[in-house]
Amino acid sequence: MKLIATLAAALLAAGPARAQNVSIITTPVGSFSNSAGSAMAKVLVEKAGLRAVVQAQASTGFEETVSGTADFNVSNAFDATFFATGTGDYQSRGPHKNLRAVGSLIPYRVAMHVRNDSPVQRIADLKGKRLSSGFNAQKTIHRIIEAHLANAGLSYKDVAQVPAPNVVRQVDDFTSGKTDAFFFALGSAAIKQANAAVGGVRVLPVDTSAAAMQRVQALLPGAYTIEVKPAPNIEGVAKPTPLIAFDMVMVVRAELPDEVVYKVARALHDNKADLQATFPPFALFDPAKMAKPVQGVPFHPGALKYFREAGLIK
Repeated sequence: MKLIATLAAALLAAGPARAQNVSIITTPVGSFSNSAGSAMAKVLVEKAGLRAVVQAQASTGFEETVSGTADFNVSNAFDATFFATGTGDYQSRGPHKNLRAVGSLIPYRVAMHVRNDSPVQRIADLKGKRLSSGFNAQKTIHRIIEAHLANAGLSYKDVAQVPAPNVVRQVDDFTSGKTDAFFFALGSAAIKQANAAVGGVRVLPVDTSAAAMQRVQALLPGAYTIEVKPAPNIEGVAKPTPLIAFDMVMVVRAELPDEVVYKVARALHDNKADLQATFPPFALFDPAKMAKPVQGVPFHPGALKYFREAGLIK
């Protein structure tokens, strides 16, 4: 209902019927990218004069983006690289040369979560435990969980696998007692729901050693570690804790008009406060780093034009 209300308000505020219609495709309602996408849609309506709507769905949405069924896509940097270059989980599909980057936004700070009273204290303790797996509609989630296991020298062969179609279902399985841990990006609505449902959740710290992170980066190119401190809007973090992070990016098909992408890049760059007011994790957004390159995904000319004007690139 909250998402519907947000979109309805956005459409009412959009102004004249001539305003350009754009869509932002995200993962399911309640996910981190969906909440971020809703905040961005609101800014595009209010600051860029666009009619922006969010399309939440179970899959990554890359195919819809490059085919023109949707316009913008909120994803993570490594998945965009894999899709554009036809590698990783998209190796069988070949490269998609018309995918373009709009900008790097905020870090996904991700973690494996357990019940607060669980005896599991570190990722290595997940050996033999029940974890969601498969993720046929969201292969990326399988890869991210696999990377967390690799951080501790484990693999999916070391846990009891419970098939789940997408990231939201695995949280439902966790709260119903079917699994012992779940993955999610910090700040997501789904974590808040799980936290309330089970009487508190707790994140598992990662090993920051070079060897451990090499195992992570073999699965998640560009991933890095970040120390997360306790904060009112973050469930499960009771003390400074090292976690895995990678960048959220916005991508688009090459054929979208330059002027539209220019407006989007400018509106996002110039309105951090508004983005943060709707979705608090945008506090981590550094507009000066929007032009951070995405491996294998060229910038859209419209974004490049704005970045040059703003002095972000030469």
